Amino acid sequence: MSDWRVRAVRASKRPFSRPVAPSGGAAPLPAPEHSMDPRPDQPAEQVSLERSVVDAAVYRDGHRVQSSATLADVYRELPGKPGTMAWIGLYRPAEAQLLEAAERFNLHELAVEDAIVAHQRPKLERYGDTLFVVLRAARYLDDVEEVDFGEIHLFVGPDFVLTVRHSQAPDLSAVRRRLEADPDLLALGPEAVLYAVLDAVVDGYAPVIAGLQHDIDEIETEVFGGDPQVSRRIYELSREVIEFQRATRPLLEIMKSLEAGFGKYGTDEELQRYLRDVADHATYAAERVDGFRQMLQNILTVNATLVSQRQNEEMKQLAEAGHAQNDEIKKISSWAAILFAPTLIGTVYGMNFDEMPELHWAFGYPFAIALMALVCTSLYLIFKRRDWL
Repeated sequence: MSDWRVRAVRASKRPFSRPVAPSGGAAPLPAPEHSMDPRPDQPAEQVSLERSVVDAAVYRDGHRVQSSATLADVYRELPGKPGTMAWIGLYRPAEAQLLEAAERFNLHELAVEDAIVAHQRPKLERYGDTLFVVLRAARYLDDVEEVDFGEIHLFVGPDFVLTVRHSQAPDLSAVRRRLEADPDLLALGPEAVLYAVLDAVVDGYAPVIAGLQHDIDEIETEVFGGDPQVSRRIYELSREVIEFQRATRPLLEIMKSLEAGFGKYGTDEELQRYLRDVADHATYAAERVDGFRQMLQNILTVNATLVSQRQNEEMKQLAEAGHAQNDEIKKISSWAAILFAPTLIGTVYGMNFDEMPELHWAFGYPFAIALMALVCTSLYLIFKRRDWL
């Protein structure tokens, strides 16, 4: 095995997400576009590899001429026949299958490694006469109000298209049916398949944009309604928008690169119009996503301001309550001091001692009452002047 194939096999051992069925085994593969059941006489290893083949067909002048049971049949049918194109769709293939396809179609080692490892950013790279395109599909899940992102890799050569999917979306069976229903478009060759896949991915952004717009509208209502949980939802939605932006923004560079090669690679004029239409839709999607991110930043700022205002109001109310409480304490303390003065005087003169000043004085009682009144009146006037009463 060559060095680059060894590196690709090692890279394929890096962990990446794979759905698991409730029983603990691998999740079932999506239903194939056309029956691809392996032949009964195939070895077990080949049967396992063929299960990754969603569809593999050979087209001549825009018409399907062979629905192959195995990739080997496609490889035998393809070479040396003008106007013939193979379209192979793989779903989470094993590295051995990709390495075999790489050897058959002379794919570049770096592109194959990216396709095996997955989790790549959207990009377009040209290796000789083969294009390697990575796209990020998206779909809006209404039940959980979340965005689910997928990934698809395309190898586009002079007479073949190899699509490698690592997620359920996008549904390329619908793309294949659309092209097969339009032989004139399919007859334009592998670039027509690339256009159709790009168009499907970009069209899939429209429901996501609508769903995110609905979520943002709900968040605005919750922000001004004072929902305490809205900050968490803003954060979660911001993460989805950022991830969506990572899927749409590089797509503009991909479309620019394709447009720059129209003249050099002789792209059909009608196909050029189709690709420019996809570029317009991609630009619209990218602009909307950029707007969503700015809106969420503004909403987060407004929410922080409203939270601060509510906290200030609460602090103000607490301060007012504390001030009122202090006033009550002052009043209680003032009356306690006023009432304490006669109590003190009465207590002194109420002590049972024979030898006390003024104890047998005839005016002792009136003098004590007058002293109590004088002290109480003085304290009252002092507290009143200080606004304690």
